[in-house]
Amino acid sequence: MRSPSQPRLIAIDLDGTLLHSGGYVSARNRAAIALAHAAGIEVVVATGRRHSFALQVLRDLNLPLEHALISSNGTVIRTIGSELLHRSHFSLETARWLVTHADEFRSTLVLTFDTVGHDGHDTRGALVCEHLDELNASIGRWMNSNRDYLAQVTPIEDALNTAEPIQMMLCGTIDRMDTAESVLAAHSRIAAVGAPELPHTEITLHRTAYPDRDLTILDILPAGCSKASALARLAALRGIEMSEVLAIGDNWNDVPMLEAAGSAVLMANAPADLLALGRVNDWLIAAHHDDDGVAIAIEEALTVGAHP
Repeated sequence: MRSPSQPRLIAIDLDGTLLHSGGYVSARNRAAIALAHAAGIEVVVATGRRHSFALQVLRDLNLPLEHALISSNGTVIRTIGSELLHRSHFSLETARWLVTHADEFRSTLVLTFDTVGHDGHDTRGALVCEHLDELNASIGRWMNSNRDYLAQVTPIEDALNTAEPIQMMLCGTIDRMDTAESVLAAHSRIAAVGAPELPHTEITLHRTAYPDRDLTILDILPAGCSKASALARLAALRGIEMSEVLAIGDNWNDVPMLEAAGSAVLMANAPADLLALGRVNDWLIAAHHDDDGVAIAIEEALTVGAHP
């Protein structure tokens, strides 16, 4: 049985956190997740990946089908069995305006649509871009993994005639994305990374940075969406207080849920400036994701209150 002092829900980021750099879940991480489940704790993956792409590596973990998966940085909550619990999306007007506003970066732009079926699989057109070259140069492995779902549409506005996207992203070098972030955040309709949203805010920005790869992914979401907002919604559905949630992550897009959770764990492989913030916030710094940091954090959480 779960100890009263243990978390009731554990939210774990995927890339750079649960996954080894080789793209798999280690045996020790698998075992720790199984232990948490046996203790009556729901383990929830909260990822920037869309639902279908996350399931590619989660299907063989044998998580209960009723356990939740937070995807697209909090715009969608589905169960592992692909039952839809919540979804947010842009209005078509907002999406079209944003494409125009980000015009100088459209060669790095990808639109995401929720086309997940009952089997958890997407269809072609779940991802839409206008240009390929710059995206292939910056996120080539991701582009190759998602080629069956990616549609090239020129102009990209034609993809916004009827379907409402759940997420957009810009991908490129750190300097180029810093410029993009500054241009986007300068408009009153858009909340900058980490900035509070105002009543007129329609769009919020989240950042995932990989300094060793000179890569930043700038996620563009409907206002009010984050891993934290989705986690709070899910916790309420489960009758769980946020103080009973343990969150584990490695990057800037994880910060909202790390701040919202009762307990927070930051991976040692996080960017240096985020590690500094983690120390200021007194977050536990776990081992590197290639050294089973998630498993160690879960094992320690399970020992809390286990002994008198």
